[in-house]
Amino acid sequence: MSEKVKTLKQVAVRFSGDSGDGMQLAGNIFSTISATVGNDICTFPDYPADIRAPQGSLTGVSGFQVHIGADRVLTPGDKCDVLVAMNPAALKTQYKFCTPQSVIIVDSDSFGENDLKKAMFATDNPFAELNINNEVISAPISSMCKESLKDSGLDFKAAMRCKNMFALGLVCWLFDRKLSLAEDMLREKFAKKPEIAAANIKVLNDGYNYGHNTHSSVTTTYRVESAEGSKEKGLYMDINGNKATAYGLIAGAEKAGLKLYLGSYPITPATDVLHELAKHKSLGVITVQAEDEIAGCASAVGASFAGALGVTSTSGPGICLKSEAMNLAVITELPLVVLDVQRGGPSTGLPTKSEQTDLLQALYGRNGESPMPVVAAKSPTHCFDAAFDACKIAVEHMTPVVLLSDAFIANGSAAWKLPDLDKYPAIVPPYVKPEMAGNWTPFQRNPETGVRYWALPGMEGFMHRIGGLEKSNETGAISTEPENHNLMTKLRAEKVAKIADFIPLQEVEGCKDDADLLVVGFGGTYGHLSDAVSQMIADGKKVAHAHFEFINPLPKNTEEILKKYKKVVVAEQNMGQFAAYLRSKFEGLKLYQFNEVKGQPFVTSKLVEAFTKIMED
Repeated sequence: MSEKVKTLKQVAVRFSGDSGDGMQLAGNIFSTISATVGNDICTFPDYPADIRAPQGSLTGVSGFQVHIGADRVLTPGDKCDVLVAMNPAALKTQYKFCTPQSVIIVDSDSFGENDLKKAMFATDNPFAELNINNEVISAPISSMCKESLKDSGLDFKAAMRCKNMFALGLVCWLFDRKLSLAEDMLREKFAKKPEIAAANIKVLNDGYNYGHNTHSSVTTTYRVESAEGSKEKGLYMDINGNKATAYGLIAGAEKAGLKLYLGSYPITPATDVLHELAKHKSLGVITVQAEDEIAGCASAVGASFAGALGVTSTSGPGICLKSEAMNLAVITELPLVVLDVQRGGPSTGLPTKSEQTDLLQALYGRNGESPMPVVAAKSPTHCFDAAFDACKIAVEHMTPVVLLSDAFIANGSAAWKLPDLDKYPAIVPPYVKPEMAGNWTPFQRNPETGVRYWALPGMEGFMHRIGGLEKSNETGAISTEPENHNLMTKLRAEKVAKIADFIPLQEVEGCKDDADLLVVGFGGTYGHLSDAVSQMIADGKKVAHAHFEFINPLPKNTEEILKKYKKVVVAEQNMGQFAAYLRSKFEGLKLYQFNEVKGQPFVTSKLVEAFTKIMED
């Protein structure tokens, strides 16, 4: 180990290279190692939409940033302290994420004349061209992988696939990480190909040893040691938002005593939810990869009619296609969870990037008066709770619910404490009561909640018909009577509005009572907004933060909160959809706005700058 060891409270590492260089795997392993030793983590995979861009091209660079800390970490970090750049294109596109003090690790074998031309460098010195004065660890990674595996029996192409592990070994040396956890992960990942696992493990150790033997006298190594008591005791795992969403759906169905049915069509970045749920048939989960988005949603509505908890998953373009089937769930008043993992739009847009641009579509993007509850997840780990809450609302209030996630939190990961489900509330389906048999009609409602009672096919005495045509409130038969349609429209809206009585009041963080500025957000921007507010409070400014999970209906104290503070700014990754929605709900509401639509997470330092300017105006 180096004699120069510096202990840090937090650090960010960014792995970058071609899409085929395995940067996502290297980043995932490093983040899992860090979480296992007690660090808090937040990750950000950033990869191109191209199926396979030309090797070495600027458009084909794939990145993975992980922020590790001794205490609470909410964002992947504005800048990285270590950049791994496997080729010139990675260096050119990713150097902007470095600080002047960042350490840069490069594969010197990949910086030949042709490589520089592909990355559109004008000279043979990319470091001078980019005005890089950082400490650079230039290692012949490719040639050392070839030498390391010359007796492994692997061909050249297979050997080169291991070079990401050399870089990972070098980073593990730099941060004094033990390799045993990484070795275990590689054995598990390549369990069916032990020769590949062995090759990766050998190269991983060679990368570690290269750092120790060649740079130990000149390079500082780092430790990020978790403070005693910084984390609540319990069993933790490194989890991304899509997996947490899948687990939350399973937990919701289990609490309700229902089978979980997912009807889905593959679409980036939501497909991993389908993949994860398909693994859990032993828990009663049924998954169907339908022929299209419409069929996926319609089959989920059918599953709910039959007595299951129907779920359908997609992204923004799929919500457009599902809208008619979603409205079928509105008019039949059946439980349905519609997961929308938002991505950049419109059209195909930026399929691997993140936005919050589907909010108004979730609220209003259907024909007719079709009120639908909307719930938004705040972080990778919160996806579990948000999915559970969506299930509870859908089942107990007999309504479709839109669950908003986004690519940033769906693909990003964090350390998650496994929950105690005994502490989660029961989910009670509003089934018909035996004494109703014979006199029951399909839209007979609970007088307190406005929720219709649920009869399953096959229940004796409860034969009924529902469908997409408007029905009589009294008999359940098809009705085109004007007064009946007017009444049914109001009853469906009132039922959704009454959900506000069953969700928690909105909480405010920071300077709750005397803030000069309230920062408002929803969904996956929570970490960046919370960090920005915390930094401003540390600088002596009075700032508060209200972050919304429940969008429709809004918590009952929303208007009181928004009108309490001198200035209110709504920050969102769209052109002002949540701000417009709030203005439509509360008369005379004055709001400032901070809006960016870049396909990238907020930058905390820019938020602080913008919010400070609003306070000073």
